Amino acid sequence: MSSFQHTVTSHAPFGAAARVGRLERLPGWLRIAPIAAHWLWLSLRHRSLTLPSCANPEIAAGGLVGEGKLEYFALMGRRALAACAATTWLPCGGAESADEAEAAMAACGLRYPVVMKPDVANAGHGVRRVDRRTELAAYLDAFPRGERILIQRFVPDDGEASLFYMHRPDESRGRLVGMLLRHYPRVVGDGRSSVAELIDADPRLRRLMQDHLGEPGCNLRHVPAPGEEQRVAMVASARVGGLCEDATSLITPALTEAIETIARDMGDFHVGRFDVKFESLAALRAGRGFSILDVDGAGSKAEHAWDPALSLREAYRILFDRQRQVFRVGEAMRRRGHRPAGLLHLLKLLLNQRQLTGQYPASN
Repeated sequence: MSSFQHTVTSHAPFGAAARVGRLERLPGWLRIAPIAAHWLWLSLRHRSLTLPSCANPEIAAGGLVGEGKLEYFALMGRRALAACAATTWLPCGGAESADEAEAAMAACGLRYPVVMKPDVANAGHGVRRVDRRTELAAYLDAFPRGERILIQRFVPDDGEASLFYMHRPDESRGRLVGMLLRHYPRVVGDGRSSVAELIDADPRLRRLMQDHLGEPGCNLRHVPAPGEEQRVAMVASARVGGLCEDATSLITPALTEAIETIARDMGDFHVGRFDVKFESLAALRAGRGFSILDVDGAGSKAEHAWDPALSLREAYRILFDRQRQVFRVGEAMRRRGHRPAGLLHLLKLLLNQRQLTGQYPASN
């Protein structure tokens, strides 16, 4: 168990039957139905189905769906960029050669290992650690032609968090409205079972093997010693067995101020989620020692609602409150003259994102 887990949570470690939360246990249609109904009610109240797309007018559809990661980096001034993991990009996906990719890396001061990720993606799809040129070439060859690729410095810190930011334009300052700690999928050895067997025995970790969109980032035949931990994926998404933990109570004024400074250096940015890696929980709460990996906009999911410790009522309270807040920001932006995106435009962005997701190389 990583050091920051000890200070926050009593969750069982991975490989010891990590719990599957109440919200996760619901069938997909039943889980989504109350969320969709609440969105429709808010749409009727605010007279717009797509009002949250006004929240970030300099991002495609406000970041509600289908936008590119590079759009957020393009908004950033020097201060915000200094808080990010060094990132470069390639314009043409699979048409690029390893030589061109390594030249771009060198120009940005990047060396192996690096993290490859799609510009248009979600839930960690297509995110892959690359340790050498052969792996880089394989990733480029498998990537959809004509789509942009990000190459980012690999940040070795074990802590990962998502910070949910909200700034109503009629208020002087923004605030953090939620914080999520992400725990990477891990198994704990018993001295007899292989990593593959330990994954198969865990109802959460079995998700990693369910489709071609993700694969283990370790040796499945390895037999860990009793008590030995083995991380099985680089991404911490729930879709591959990652565990989400609500840490909203740990937000501090220092952390809020640090994120406010970054968000204010991003132009007309009002709603979003900053995904960060951090050195220690104490440093993060002090507003230092973290690197931004990604930013999402109005469509960023309140994933801290997936914490297994929460009741269904508590989980839906978080999800509904998130929707109400983003509609309020959208309403304030509409009063300032911004128009919501059309429904057909949103559907086009969504379909493009879903189509691309199935074409990306598997995450590891």
